Amino acid sequence: MAKHHPLAIGLEGIAVAETDLSLVDGINGLLVYRGHWARDLAIHHTFEEVAHLLWFGHLPSEQELAELKNKLKANRELPEHVKSILKLIPADVDMMSVLRTGVSALGSSAHGFPTTMDEVISLVAKMPTIVAYRFACLEGREPLDPNPELDHTANYLYMLKGEKPNPAHARALDAYLILTQEHGMNASTFAGRVVSSTESDLISAITAAIGTLKGPLHGGAPSEVTEMIEAIGTKENAEPWLRNRLENGGRLMGFGHRVYKTVDPRATALRVVASELSANDPWFDLATHVEKVGLQLLEEYKPGRKLNTNVEFFAAAVMRAVGLDDNLFTPTFAVSRAVGWTAHIMEQAAKNRIIRPQSNYIGTMPE
Repeated sequence: MAKHHPLAIGLEGIAVAETDLSLVDGINGLLVYRGHWARDLAIHHTFEEVAHLLWFGHLPSEQELAELKNKLKANRELPEHVKSILKLIPADVDMMSVLRTGVSALGSSAHGFPTTMDEVISLVAKMPTIVAYRFACLEGREPLDPNPELDHTANYLYMLKGEKPNPAHARALDAYLILTQEHGMNASTFAGRVVSSTESDLISAITAAIGTLKGPLHGGAPSEVTEMIEAIGTKENAEPWLRNRLENGGRLMGFGHRVYKTVDPRATALRVVASELSANDPWFDLATHVEKVGLQLLEEYKPGRKLNTNVEFFAAAVMRAVGLDDNLFTPTFAVSRAVGWTAHIMEQAAKNRIIRPQSNYIGTMPE
């Protein structure tokens, strides 16, 4: 009989690589990007600065930041054939499938192994344009050209909304995008590294990662948080609604996390950055009240379970406050996570060995 290897369902708890990109410590509620607290990066830095950190290993100088911003701006435009494909996809196809197809269409014979930094920057610059272009088509309006005066996040909002964004909205979304750029060896990152380990190209690896993030067990469902908050409707209704939900065995969406057994550091940082919205945004003000009541009731009904607010709760609060439709939530997640995906793909290539785990055969043997 063949020798059986130790089995970990879903590879849970199995280390498959060494990385200096990020540390995810769920027991202690820690998230580190290359030696920096992710919380501090979200509060004090910008999307481009943190992308530079993950790609190059250090926060940029003023000149390095200007160069990266200029390269991102110069690569936002989509090739005409990609625009044509985005227009031809039926309207009922979900946005993550559209993003996967749009990214795949960016592939060419010029892409090879290992990937180059120019390829990485070009892809990350174009992904928001794919989402915004498709969204404009669905709304029946002419897609906007990228605005070279705006930075990465502000330009994304501009192309989605058709007008220059409120600076507070751009800042809050920027913080969210920073906090979701990277998160260790999650399912989509692993999928991207597996593809890259075969010496396939960047586009193939990112297409696989997007397909993985599309699954509801990974990409999360911030839209379920917005549905809950909208169903509550008012601060006065928060406690009776949430109490009824718990007493009937229901879950409070946006609380608890598979990895974090204490406070999700991403939720903490996003709360700080987005708090300025609450004074001027009734929806966000309601969300913060629902969070407070929800935590109190969870401690009452599930004492000792340590069910804290997770990043999806404030992701939903921020994205709804800045005016993004529910169908844009997971694609926006992908727009930011592309930074981490590409950083991992480059790290994989630097010391590449094909990722090929084994399985244990449990079937019968022939006589």
